[in-house]
Amino acid sequence: MAAVNPYLQVDNLTYRVADKTLFHDITFGIAERQHVGLIARNGTGKSSLLNILAGREQPESGTVTYRRDLRVAYLEQTPTFPAGLTVMEACLWHCKEEPRRIQEYLTRLSITDFNQPVEHLSGGQLKRVALANALCQEPDMLILDEPTNHLDLQMIEWLETYLSRSAMTLLMVTHDRYFLDRVCSLILELDDETLYTYRGNYAYYLEKRSQRIDVANAEIARAANLYRTELEWMRRMPQARGHKARYREEAFTELERKAHQRLTEDAVTLQLNSSYIGSKIFEAEYVSKTFPADPERAGSEEKVILRNFYYNFSRYEKMGIVGANGTGKSTFVKMLLGEVRPDSGRFVVGETVRFGYFSQEGMHYDPQMRVIDAVRRVAETVDIGGGRRLTAMQFLNHFLFSPLQQQNYISKLSGGELRRLHLCTVLMQNPNFLILDEPTNDLDIPTLNILEDYLRAFRGCVIVVSHDRYFMDKVVDHLLVFRGNGDVRDFPGNYTQYREYEAAEQLARNGDSTATAKRGQQPAKGSAPASGRDGGSQRPQRLTYKERRERELLEAEIAALEQERSQLEADLCSGTLSVEALTEKSKRLPAIAQELDAKETRWLELSMIEE
Repeated sequence: MAAVNPYLQVDNLTYRVADKTLFHDITFGIAERQHVGLIARNGTGKSSLLNILAGREQPESGTVTYRRDLRVAYLEQTPTFPAGLTVMEACLWHCKEEPRRIQEYLTRLSITDFNQPVEHLSGGQLKRVALANALCQEPDMLILDEPTNHLDLQMIEWLETYLSRSAMTLLMVTHDRYFLDRVCSLILELDDETLYTYRGNYAYYLEKRSQRIDVANAEIARAANLYRTELEWMRRMPQARGHKARYREEAFTELERKAHQRLTEDAVTLQLNSSYIGSKIFEAEYVSKTFPADPERAGSEEKVILRNFYYNFSRYEKMGIVGANGTGKSTFVKMLLGEVRPDSGRFVVGETVRFGYFSQEGMHYDPQMRVIDAVRRVAETVDIGGGRRLTAMQFLNHFLFSPLQQQNYISKLSGGELRRLHLCTVLMQNPNFLILDEPTNDLDIPTLNILEDYLRAFRGCVIVVSHDRYFMDKVVDHLLVFRGNGDVRDFPGNYTQYREYEAAEQLARNGDSTATAKRGQQPAKGSAPASGRDGGSQRPQRLTYKERRERELLEAEIAALEQERSQLEADLCSGTLSVEALTEKSKRLPAIAQELDAKETRWLELSMIEE
């Protein structure tokens, strides 16, 4: 795929690691303003390809050509900075001058201590600082390796909106399927050493990839039929191979290779037998937990995680836990597992509960151990119910580890493959209560599909802490929402339903506050409505022609204001405005918000009156 007037052109690129070819003779181009997503299984070369494009690694053959004077920024999957830098210095590490919006980027990503040394940051905080660093370079082309890892849901939604409206050219690797669908308009798939191009978003890619797999499987089936005929000929005619039919023998070798291919639509299913779980699961009995302020950090405040929290968990419940970073989601899980003690109250866990914990940190494996041996240390076989068992090798096949990969040393696995191995060792122990803390980090999309299908059919309990909206929507039936300062609420629905509810609540709150300001004072709860100016008249119960016309005009005005706001936000994110234009547009944005509040409130009032 060659792009017209490309920012980036890649020709005949080949790359190998030891004796394994990751991609062979691939060619593609990326043009100005294109938003491109790169999809591939873990261990097939996504990060290697990005590192080659960024000049961090060298290919075996082929060329990478950027347009002259193009500014390129690269967010690595696991970024590093020189020791001794502060957060602000790290953010400006690759910038020639301090950009106008650096503090906004950091604040959006919940980095508030600009003078903190980078060596004191967690891995997640370091990734967010590196993201701010990449954005503040204001590049022509931005390359992102797993940009949503370590971001909470609010940060992801902000970044999604920012990038989808950006004029930057984008190339990204991400497992976040909603993010791919809403930001990218072109998908590159790296599969079986080859690159495939899909000119659409993630939903389009799914449709067209399925068609590609069907066509390829049909060709393999035809080749297999022809192979059987040719094999019979080869066996019957040994002398002909020496002279007259040399060309046919060579064609047979290629036909044999094609006939033995195996293409699937990731239709691997995993059904394991979970151990029996009784009706008593766990009960959080008025639990409180607070972390005191750090006396060595100026401005540090105490952090309230739970305040007199009560919850009775039900059998077969599938709960999602969401909330901003630092609100206590992982601490809640660790208290349930007994790794962190509450200040008061207690968790009472049922006698039949058998936890399986997939942690953010993962497991520590001997790097010189083979993959199959690491799994056999947990169990030689896995119970899948009905008296059936899988060997460790068969079980690894379900998680997309080929027989050859199973013999690899763990030191050769990619980060995503290590996470997949960790998941295998958790599930094969047949738990009846799964706790998954950020399970989607570094897992590829095929593995996520397998895990989602498994969790939906799982005959046990599940708690998922995740920032992956697509994953949450497919797996959980309700949410525990951590809102900070000990405020935890139960929501009966998935993440998309929760966001829709929150948006409606916000609109209602805006309407209530504006209406209250107009009336001068909110009546007390349960009191009668205030009377009109005539001392006793009530509002008409039916919509007049004049009010109906007013409502129609309001709808048009609201739509126009929303369009103006979207354009303003896009302009402010473009990085092309002069200081004067930036100041003027920044002043207009809050004015639009006020106008929208007032008009939406009036529209709501009119909508509540019968026609």
